[in-house]
Amino acid sequence: MEQIEAILKEIDNAVWGWPLVILLLGTHLYLTLRLHFPQRFMGKAIKISLGRRREGKGDVSQFGALTTALAATIGTGNIIGVAIGVASGGPGAVFWMWITGVFGIATKYSEALLSVKYRVRTASGTMAGGPMYVLERGMKSRWLGLAFAGATAVTAFGIGNLVQSNAIVTTLSETYGIAPIFTGVVLGLLTAFVIIGGIRSIARVCERLVPFMAFLYVGSCFALLALNYAEIPNTIALIFTSAFSGHAVVGGFLGATVREVVRHGISKGLFSNESGLGSAPIVAAAAQTKNPVRQALVSSSGTFWDTVVVCAITGITLVNSGAWLKGLAGPSLTQEAFSALPAVGPTILAIGLLTFAFSTILGWSYYGEKAAEYLFGSKAVRPYRWAWVACVVVGSQLSVPVVWTFSNIANAFMALPNLLSLLVLSNVIVLETKKYLWEGNIDLAAEDDVDPPAKS
Repeated sequence: MEQIEAILKEIDNAVWGWPLVILLLGTHLYLTLRLHFPQRFMGKAIKISLGRRREGKGDVSQFGALTTALAATIGTGNIIGVAIGVASGGPGAVFWMWITGVFGIATKYSEALLSVKYRVRTASGTMAGGPMYVLERGMKSRWLGLAFAGATAVTAFGIGNLVQSNAIVTTLSETYGIAPIFTGVVLGLLTAFVIIGGIRSIARVCERLVPFMAFLYVGSCFALLALNYAEIPNTIALIFTSAFSGHAVVGGFLGATVREVVRHGISKGLFSNESGLGSAPIVAAAAQTKNPVRQALVSSSGTFWDTVVVCAITGITLVNSGAWLKGLAGPSLTQEAFSALPAVGPTILAIGLLTFAFSTILGWSYYGEKAAEYLFGSKAVRPYRWAWVACVVVGSQLSVPVVWTFSNIANAFMALPNLLSLLVLSNVIVLETKKYLWEGNIDLAAEDDVDPPAKS
């Protein structure tokens, strides 16, 4: 196991070198400029996202699509992922996570727009979309579509399954002494109960679970900050200065160069909000929306909530607690910070992690099955669901470093073809935005272009 961890670490350092970091952040900046800062429409995006009425053809409401995407993104990346970023890159990593979220709004908007525009209706009558269809129908590159779908089907088991189940069982084991195998089996049964019903069943659960878990977790973070409110200005200053200067050895913290701070911040930011990864557009394509731009705005609000709000609050809370100076690993760092909340801290963290991670398992199960459907046809959906349930149990027994490093590597191989499609089809994104958003036609219904059947 140690040899496997060492090999994966080498691969992780290679794929997440400066070329990919520059490509990812560069795409965020490029699309922000080309789309005239779509972040300024966030108020409109949030307003549209709260609607639950049927607006057009699709499988779930726009709110259902958003909460399903949020379920997949507001997960352990917001709790343990941020803690790992701080433990590895120091306080400055929080700044780069936040920057990735702010500019990533434009990327999330763009990939959702393309996924709705190029979505198809399957033989079973459901919608199917995502970067694989964008690559095939927009770029006329079937082989890139297959490459993305293959990466997604595999990646889902890492970022959306093994990482999440491992985080749940580790927290319950360390907090309450519950045996990992018992938690894994129960978690597997709960997952099966929800995902067998498909996207409508998943969306129904996520519409209720996501608001509850977000308010509970964010509320507890504010409570922790209130306990040490006098240090908040110093914490903010430390985050900003460390972002550009690195951080020297302090206490149990080993120190980090500027390069390490940036790399850990951006990679954990992507892991959290998935802007540029190409996952969330898969469920965006299932939304009942009048035109691609409306759903694109709704999807972009997911990055705002996930990283600009939740990740930032988590990072500030962890740094403000001072627990990062003790040299603790990601999960232990989070537990140490929350232990400062009298009596209820560990329990709130356990509940938050449980709901965050479980919802991520549900959301990513849909991403994975749609990728499998693209590759092998509808006959692959049911076997993929059962394989998903089995891996929930398996993930509870794996080593944490192996799971996290594998997920980081898998992220990179999903992001590359998706980022390529965004850059190549940026003119399409601009034209659609001009037609519906800049010219004030946000309520205009698009032509029906979703009827061509998906290839089996």
